[in-house]
Amino acid sequence: MTRREAILSKVAEVVAIPSFAPKAAVLLNDPDSDLVQLARIIEYDPGLTANLLKIVNASFFSGRNPLLTARDAIDRLGSAQMLRFVVSTGVAPTFVCKVEGYDLAPNMHLQHSVTVALAARELGAVLGLDAPDHVFTAGLLSGVGKILLGAYVEVDVRPILDLVDRGMAFDRAEDEVLGVNHAEVGALLLEKWKLPQPLVNVVRHHLRPEEAPEPDLVLDLVHIGNVLAKMIGVGLGLDGLNYEPSREAAQRLKLTPEILDEVSANVVVDLRAVWDLFLECAGEASPL
Repeated sequence: MTRREAILSKVAEVVAIPSFAPKAAVLLNDPDSDLVQLARIIEYDPGLTANLLKIVNASFFSGRNPLLTARDAIDRLGSAQMLRFVVSTGVAPTFVCKVEGYDLAPNMHLQHSVTVALAARELGAVLGLDAPDHVFTAGLLSGVGKILLGAYVEVDVRPILDLVDRGMAFDRAEDEVLGVNHAEVGALLLEKWKLPQPLVNVVRHHLRPEEAPEPDLVLDLVHIGNVLAKMIGVGLGLDGLNYEPSREAAQRLKLTPEILDEVSANVVVDLRAVWDLFLECAGEASPL
């Protein structure tokens, strides 16, 4: 079995673990609470979002079109089914793991994922684009492959970093050493969960949008959102800034330094507003 085959075999063993379960449990036990705060918790957590979309897009709940956002999924399920979902997937014992291979301390991957999602959505707003609603969800799930490679496969990152030191982009160094990169692994995982294809496509190509079969506005926004999240410096691991920004995506979006500065400033403000959602669970202070 090749290294690539061994890694991909791990995809079948992964279960998304929600990191906001304790807060969800508190809300469920509060008779005066409603689903608005619960929706906010789910919307900012990759594990809960992925599990929720997996459930509502199953044949029993699905309509003609697949659902792409947590808010739409909550609307589809309704209050009673929503409570069952939280009981079954959100109240079980949970943890925020350390992603060993990427040197991401507990909660850092979640911080970065939320920042990418906020940056992608804010970029679309600043540009005045009518971006599809699933841009936030796609940004939130874009780095899910790191969990598999870093925590479950326990990748030895040193050979990858050796190639990076010689000038190779991190994801291409992953390809060289492992036979696969974390974007492809993430896409395969979401396919296994039967998430909608638009989300899978963004996760698969978010590091190299020029390799996508056709241009995709959400893909371009998430790609640049990922670049901005790294520039802001939230949740950086060993891979750091060692990626190649896509000139094609930047040109399609007609980006300028002024636009990037405005989006970055707005994202920092947005992060301060949502940081309490997951820092309380980890007992950490805000890095901003």
